Amino acid sequence: MLADWIARNAGLNPDKTAIRFPGRDVSYAALAAMVERVAGALAAADVRRGDCVAFLGFNSPEMLALFFACARNGALFMPLNWRLAAPEHKQMLQDCPPRVLIVERDFLAQTRGIGATLAGMARVAIGATAEDWTGWVEFCAGDTVPPPRDPQVDDDTPLLICYTSGSTGKPKGVLLTQRAIACNAANSVDMHELTADDVVLTTLPLFHVGGLNNQTTPALQAGCTVVLHPKFDADATFDAIENDGVTLTVLVPAQLDMMMAHRRWAGADFSGLRMITTGSTIVPRHVIHAVHAKGVPLVQVYGSTETCPIAVYLKAADAMRKVGSTGRVALHCQLRLVDGNGKDVKPGATGEILIKGDNVMSGYWQAPQATAAVLVDGWFHTGDMGHQDDEGYVYVDGRSKEMIISGGENIYPAEIENLLIESPDIAEASVIGRPDERWGEVVVAVVVAKANHSVSSEQVLKLLEGRIARFKHPKEVIVVEALPKTALGKIRKEDVRQMVARASCSQST
Repeated sequence: MLADWIARNAGLNPDKTAIRFPGRDVSYAALAAMVERVAGALAAADVRRGDCVAFLGFNSPEMLALFFACARNGALFMPLNWRLAAPEHKQMLQDCPPRVLIVERDFLAQTRGIGATLAGMARVAIGATAEDWTGWVEFCAGDTVPPPRDPQVDDDTPLLICYTSGSTGKPKGVLLTQRAIACNAANSVDMHELTADDVVLTTLPLFHVGGLNNQTTPALQAGCTVVLHPKFDADATFDAIENDGVTLTVLVPAQLDMMMAHRRWAGADFSGLRMITTGSTIVPRHVIHAVHAKGVPLVQVYGSTETCPIAVYLKAADAMRKVGSTGRVALHCQLRLVDGNGKDVKPGATGEILIKGDNVMSGYWQAPQATAAVLVDGWFHTGDMGHQDDEGYVYVDGRSKEMIISGGENIYPAEIENLLIESPDIAEASVIGRPDERWGEVVVAVVVAKANHSVSSEQVLKLLEGRIARFKHPKEVIVVEALPKTALGKIRKEDVRQMVARASCSQST
């Protein structure tokens, strides 16, 4: 059982550092004790199998202890993206109301705007005292003993709910079972040839499956040491790689770009790294070559929140030989590439990527129609396009037509468009992604003013302030007289992209 990972490693190596965090090291014995205390505290708060527990905060040992405590009790762990705005958190908390909400000090202020939504939830604050909030130390103190094991908690019990925006702009809760997370860990072990001797550096946020499950949870299963940073900082990342014995880490292209632009890049000592894992977007060739020039294999992983995320990966031995490929299908997955009729395509031909395996989500929270649209006979339809070479290596040709991936964050145009057209000055809006060397893509909004109205870039951006996360805000606003449409009145996104490309070209000449 997943809940036994920490206790098992505590029995084998009680004094080994499980988590190295700024200012403190947490041994496996201490982490196991923390998981038990938190499990008892959750039970005392009347959290039972199937109940939800939400967390809003930076990466921390407490966040990981809460994750494993939920696994032990059969609860559902909901990590909230701290980059989102309060209205976005409100939507998620209303969709899947948690019995307990745990918030770090830095994020207490933004919860005040959704006070009514919090009614009925036990509220716990980490690192601060606040009215109507219980302190974390107090929450975990006292005679909180772990409850008896619920015999109905098994591998098929949902453990993780991560929200991802959909094509309609409404976030959907992806449900991942304990079996899915264990299967994902097995895929990670194969991908990274992971052993207990590895030291894993985690700088990606744990509210993403990429930060939580690419290496962090697999490392804690294998008995590794995880060097955990609250959030990404280039200097701290260089320090950890050079001084903490790090052998493995995940860095998305936007992070690598920041590090490559840093004064320390040229002289940085990466000799201890066995590989760097990257993904979340199509990886630019210049990033691959820059990492390889440091003597470190850069291996790509492909997947999504719905696949936990590991579904396809490159191994270190193939990193130099298969530059640009995201690798072969994961050890415990199946893969198909299909055409518009659902027929398998030949090697070299582009098709939609389909994934099947125990790591695939059980579905979207209370959204059976959305689930049925992407899960067919066990196959997850990713909406992404790719092709395979004669050896079975996958090359991703493009992401789904609508989704924008900027700096590793998924952004769905409909979410932004729905807000823009609420304006009394805007008749129509279309949001697309424009290629960008640093971020992969940046958001561009193309808007049409209503008759006898005017609209400016500043007005458009002001409409979004405080309503959606800053990383979703357009980097450019283009005002046009009309948007290209089909005969049925649907906006032709490809034509909008061409409009934006022409506007960019005219500005650069």
